[in-house]
Formats: sequence, structure tokens, C-alpha cells
Amino acid sequence: MIIDLRSDTVTKPTPEMLTAIMTAEVGDDVYKEDPTVNVLEKQIADMFGMDQALFFPSGSMANQAAIKLHTQPGEQLIADKYAHVYNYEGGGISFNSGVSCKLIDGYRGMIASDQVEASINPPDFYHSPLTSLVCVENTTNKGGGACYNFEEIVKIRKVCDTYNLGYHLDGARLWNALVANSEKATEYGKVFDTISVCLSKGLGAPMGSVLIGNHKIMQQAIRVRKMLGGGMRQIGYMAAAGLYAVNNNIDRLAEDHRRAKEIGEVLESLSFVSKVEPIDTNIVIFQINDNEEGFITKMEAKGILFYGMGQGKLRFVTHLDYTQEMHTYFLKLLKSLTLK
Repeated sequence: MIIDLRSDTVTKPTPEMLTAIMTAEVGDDVYKEDPTVNVLEKQIADMFGMDQALFFPSGSMANQAAIKLHTQPGEQLIADKYAHVYNYEGGGISFNSGVSCKLIDGYRGMIASDQVEASINPPDFYHSPLTSLVCVENTTNKGGGACYNFEEIVKIRKVCDTYNLGYHLDGARLWNALVANSEKATEYGKVFDTISVCLSKGLGAPMGSVLIGNHKIMQQAIRVRKMLGGGMRQIGYMAAAGLYAVNNNIDRLAEDHRRAKEIGEVLESLSFVSKVEPIDTNIVIFQINDNEEGFITKMEAKGILFYGMGQGKLRFVTHLDYTQEMHTYFLKLLKSLTLK
């Protein structure tokens, strides 16, 4: 048995999703004539109570488009030092938008409103970049699936309003936060200028993210997507997978969260595990005392695939294809494991 806990992106379409793909009605999306894409975009825009949505092939492209829409070359955005837009999008902020980053040392990838305010460059001080955008991530990837307190999100909005800054949410795993905290998507739609959500992380679609915003900022989104190479033709097949994912796979994320917490409880009982970070959703980050390579080798020999994040941090991520049978076996395996 191979158990792949590297990420929640390793899932494969279910038979029901494959049926949705094969029976999708499609057209040329560059002409906005793909009916399935149009349905997906409208449904997600309506979910968040926002004006407009646009389908992108990847979350990185959606985030990079949002940054481009909010900024001008030479300006600066504020984000946490763990932010996905900074760490895992290939330097796209500088390459695509000519924008620099002011990074905040937050808590588990989350920044506070007072930190944001303290990081804003004086707008009349022309020696420093003009601050124009705040980017937050919920849940945080490198922060171990941590969820923002929504009150803090609102406080950051007030700072953005005071200083006339854009406000973007990298919501690749926002679905997990909504489920974990019993929140409503419309609450987020009222606060942010733009939101990106992913259909392949956690929800099981093979590809796709959606950028959502108001008419004013989104009117140039399709042009920016084209510039980034994101114009697609009969992409309704993948949009159908995304529709199926949104309509069927959000509530079940609670199962992933439960299993992640149970893995964390077992890890905490192991003598060679030195630390298990708090588990809010489906990401488990932990450290072992020593012999990290020995631990990885032993796990791989047992068919367990997972991710080493560097600096002694290891990661398990639960997902749609990680079944209860696998979970029971994995917990038993962990409890029996010894390191020398």
C-alpha cells in the first residue's frame, strides 16, 4: 500500500468527477463561449457575493494576476515571510509586476493589523517604494494550515482603507478555513478586493483556480490572464471537474481535519518527536529529535510518501484520496515505529 501524504494536490478524479468531465458542454473560453466555465465563474462569484470571477489554470497565475491588477512597477506589497506568493511562485511578483515585498515576521504565516500598519512606507517619502497592496493567505501553507481569526482580517481591512491599499486573499485552502471555523464565503467577499480559490487543493479537481473581485478591478483581469499565457479554449472539461468539486467535496474536508488531528496526537506520543505544531486543518508539521534521514527512509520503505520542508520540519497532508483504511494502517504504523 502506497500512502501519499506529500500534499492535497496528489488526488485523482473520482469516477463521478470523470463522468462530469466527459459529459461537459464546452465552447471556446477565449471568446467567453464555454458554458461550463461561465457557470463555474458565476457560481463562485455568487458564493462569495462578489461581482465577477475568472477561471485560471493555476493558483499561482491567479495570485500573480491579482498582484498585477493591484499594483504598478516599483511599488511594494506587504505579506508574511511564509507567504506562498513570495516563497512558491517562482519570483513572479518581481518578474510579472516589478513589485517588491516587505515581509512581516508573523505567527504561523499570519500577520496582524498593527504589523501591517507599521510596515506601510510613508506615501510622501519618495525614497522608498510606494506601498499599494496587502496579501494574506488563509489557510497558511508554510504555517501548517493555520486559520486566521476573522476579526483580525477585518482589522487589516480597516488599515487598508485608511491608507488606500488593495487587499488580496490567497485563498488556495480557504475552503478548509470555512469548514474548520464554520464561516461563510460571503463574509470574506465583503472584506477583500480580490480572492483566489483553488479547485485542486483539497477539493480533488485535476487543475484550476478562480480569481474573484469587484467589476472595477476585474475588468482588466482577462487581459492580464492573456498576458500571462492563461487564455484557454475548450476548458469546460476542467471547469466541470471544478464544479463537481465545489458542489460535492467541501463539507468532507472535515474528515481530513479529523484525521490530521489524530495523526498529530499519535506523533505527540512518540519519544523521538520533539515538536508537533498546532493543527487547525489538514496539514501536520512536526520535528524529530535527530536521525531525520533515518525516519524518512523507514517511512518510505513502508510505502509512506511525505514532505521534508527543511530546517528539521517534516509535513503530512491529509486529503480526499487518503482513506479511512489508509488512516487506520498509518496510525498503527506510527505507533510501532522506533528510531535508533
